[in-house]
Amino acid sequence: MRLTSFKLTQFKNYAFQSIACDAPLVCFIGANGMGKTNLLDAIYYLCMGKSYFNAPDSLIANHDSDFFRLEGQFMAYGAPEHIVAKVIPRKKKELERNRIPYPRLSEHVGLLPVVMIAPDDTYLVSEGSEARRSFLDNTLSQINPDYLSQLILYNKLLQQRNALLKKFGESRTYNAAIVEVYNQQMLAPARLLHESRANFMKQFQPILQQAYTQISGGAESVDCTYRSKMSETPLEALFEASAEKDRLLQRTTAGPHRDDLIFTIEGYPLKRFASQGQLKSFVLAVKLGQYQMLGLEKKTSPILLLDDIFDKLDRQRVQHLIRLLQEQTFGQVFITDTEQDRLAGIIQQTGQNFLVYEIQEGAASQTYP
Repeated sequence: MRLTSFKLTQFKNYAFQSIACDAPLVCFIGANGMGKTNLLDAIYYLCMGKSYFNAPDSLIANHDSDFFRLEGQFMAYGAPEHIVAKVIPRKKKELERNRIPYPRLSEHVGLLPVVMIAPDDTYLVSEGSEARRSFLDNTLSQINPDYLSQLILYNKLLQQRNALLKKFGESRTYNAAIVEVYNQQMLAPARLLHESRANFMKQFQPILQQAYTQISGGAESVDCTYRSKMSETPLEALFEASAEKDRLLQRTTAGPHRDDLIFTIEGYPLKRFASQGQLKSFVLAVKLGQYQMLGLEKKTSPILLLDDIFDKLDRQRVQHLIRLLQEQTFGQVFITDTEQDRLAGIIQQTGQNFLVYEIQEGAASQTYP
């Protein structure tokens, strides 16, 4: 799969920009704050229908505009795909595929698989379980449309159940029969989410471990396990056991929205015992594992977006990553960096055909070839 060109109109700090990018390797070079990351986020938005950084659309439009528009020309599965996003903040956004609007934005997810790796991705380890569930949901939603539809349904029912519990708490009443109605509706989507996550982790675990070994040079071992109460107890029993707790706390305390991933290094919690270099290597391995899983399941090479990661890794880990880019079958790769000389050295080692753009204050100019 490849993105051959894309256009930004009133997107973040770009008033208008057109980028030709029909090459295996595309590089954006510029100082911090010039707009390199915004170009990667525009590509991600075209693939996923939203910003990678979970920014609301109201904060994405250029400061001088009340709308933004993105347009991309892709080649996917041997056919051209023309994707357009038209967004007026606080109004309904439109996403078009080959000039036909999607009835539901979720229908677009998975058509154009994409993985982004950014400096702040260490949040996967440092933040709470929601960050790790989001990683699972992002990956599985691109792989399986049914997963995304059931995730949307489950989250809608969860929101309604929580609102009901809160209403009961405020009115000092409780109706177990009404709560049970929601319980029954949540069972089927919850089972699909749990089974999909469990099956995914069986495949993902060895892929992650291999990627970490390659990046770190085999310095230490890591692991990643899926933790869910539904692995041991049916959700019906969990709902029954937590009924009183839910009533008192006025929220749902059992279900797949409580799942987590447990990261370890040499058998110890990664968050507490990993060095900064080990932490960065682990997160990079997680994302490259995600890339490999998407490629296997989607039967195509996803787009890979690398944002300033060479500035955050030591030289040894950079060399290991370059070797990975050389040895493995990657599709199209977009890279940002602040140092032209450093990126030029990296490019030469990959042996790939490439394009280079210089980014200055929301404007991109091609410098090579």
